[in-house]
Amino acid sequence: MNAASGTPALKSQKEHLLPEKKALASAAVPIQEIGMLTYCGVCRDNLEPATACSVANELGIGPDTQIYDISNACLGVLNGIIQTANAIELGQIKAGLIVSCETAREVVNIAIERLLKNQDMELFKNTIATLTGGAGAVAVLMTNTELAHKTSHKLLGGVIKNASRHHRLCLWGPDAGRCIDGIHVMKTDSIGVLKNGAALGEATYKAFIKEMNWPGTKPDKIICHQVGAAHQKTILESIGIPKEKDFTTYQFLGNIGTVSLPITAAIADERGFLQKGDLTGFFGIGSGLNCMMLGVEW
Repeated sequence: MNAASGTPALKSQKEHLLPEKKALASAAVPIQEIGMLTYCGVCRDNLEPATACSVANELGIGPDTQIYDISNACLGVLNGIIQTANAIELGQIKAGLIVSCETAREVVNIAIERLLKNQDMELFKNTIATLTGGAGAVAVLMTNTELAHKTSHKLLGGVIKNASRHHRLCLWGPDAGRCIDGIHVMKTDSIGVLKNGAALGEATYKAFIKEMNWPGTKPDKIICHQVGAAHQKTILESIGIPKEKDFTTYQFLGNIGTVSLPITAAIADERGFLQKGDLTGFFGIGSGLNCMMLGVEW
């Protein structure tokens, strides 16, 4: 597993592929070896075709490669990692590329416009989480052992749990029943997400520790989905992990949806926080509610 990051605020479509090209170059994997390409962002070009097709075209992906989008709120990239890893384990492909690109500019501008027109405290309460959105892009390259680079990181396993009864706590995007009028739903029950997300995270962590069978002192480090200080504090306290084991980027990047966790891992690696051999937890949570935790040997 190799991760690379970038920014979507670039001049051309080809420049938007910087993370993908960085990931391929860092692992020295030829584009011809990519057997699966998944685009996993909340943001996408159109509902149809898959945004992955645009990425594949610009990269020059071969005609035999599986190309499709994955949609699961902020968990998209982690879902892409699991689907790609499963295909590699089954011997269907040798390598796969998981990509995502998010921008909050449009939704933040719409939110501000609505707040200025309707200065209502209830609207503000349900909109404030929208204003923490950020922008960024990532690419994660997964390979089999034959193609693995000496700097690659090993996916060891993971678990996933859901609390779908809370699927209405966070809503964003066009109303599918009236998408032609361009009306966007933007509503987040921040307190409900925090309370129920922490409970789901705690249950998932218990299953994760049992599944990974790591010693009591592990994981060495963790990388979480980035929301804010209150969420970080609540989650860490609920699972009993000291703050020193966690690396954060929300202070300067905000919440970048599917990009948040992998871009935080890439930055943590660049800054020396993640060291070779660290048993690391990737802790993701997304609207729905869904929670996935992966174990990675760095």
